[in-house]
Amino acid sequence: MCRMVALQDERVTGNPARFATTRWSLVLTAGQRHSQDCDAALETLCRTYWYPIYAYVRRRGYSSEDASDLTQGFFARLLEQPFLAGADKAKGRFRSYLLASLQHFLANEWDAARTQRRGGGRPPISIDAAAASGLYQLEPAHDQTAETVFERRWALALLDQVLRRLRAEYVDSGKERLFEVLKPALVEPERTLRYRDIGNELGMTEGAVKVAVYRMRRRYRDHLLSEVENTVASPEEVGEELHSLFTAVGG
Repeated sequence: MCRMVALQDERVTGNPARFATTRWSLVLTAGQRHSQDCDAALETLCRTYWYPIYAYVRRRGYSSEDASDLTQGFFARLLEQPFLAGADKAKGRFRSYLLASLQHFLANEWDAARTQRRGGGRPPISIDAAAASGLYQLEPAHDQTAETVFERRWALALLDQVLRRLRAEYVDSGKERLFEVLKPALVEPERTLRYRDIGNELGMTEGAVKVAVYRMRRRYRDHLLSEVENTVASPEEVGEELHSLFTAVGG
């Protein structure tokens, strides 16, 4: 299981100089104005982080079929631009806003959501109900609150996205084999790498392997920061959000 090892021992603070316009900040800035870029940014976030929503709904006691319908109904409502009017730019984390919106949605509109979803129409986010149900069966059996499940699954979804982005970077540069061999340095931090054996396997010196591991961890850190920035509205929130995600994964 992937861990946020790259930043655990560092103090991370927001740096306005490197904080570009991110996906969620773009959505907040657009507000209620229709914007193609804003719509695309919000849809990308929803496609990346749909499973924490599904897992939350399941832990609230809904069946697999109902949870799938409700998740898609929720995103259908969320992707309507006026629904973003309640987003508070002073508390702009996408994770927090999404959970609060979902709680309100379940309390007030789940009947309508089920009716609309089962009545037809193309869902804005495609969900494989069978795959989602199978994934949910892997959730810890002990008594975790729906909120705890949401936080943990959010953190793991973010880490999975980071790892996929990093892998794509290595594949694009023709270094897929190097990535696969060195990936344990990221996903199994407690594992001791045998640099000499890896070097023999890849035709590299032991020193070159160590440098490659260092560079991979550095790029992982860069992608992690970038992905977190995509879900907050200001650079000042990055460090606090990272701390929350470390806690969720560690829990």
